[in-house]
Amino acid sequence: MSMHYAIRLIAGSFVLISLALGYWVNPAWFLFTAFVGLNLVQSSVTRWCLMEKILARLGVKP
Repeated sequence: MSMHYAIRLIAGSFVLISLALGYWVNPAWFLFTAFVGLNLVQSSVTRWCLMEKILARLGVKP
């Protein structure tokens, strides 16, 4: 799996998991959903993504 698709998979999973946790466990989990969304916007503007750096160190191909 290329890095581009891995980042999409991770971001989507984080959003879905945090929405479920916010609904069934504690509404404070919705803040994590907002954090993921803000991080996606930030990475599109600055062209810097922390998850990309983490995946690169784990050996995921670009």
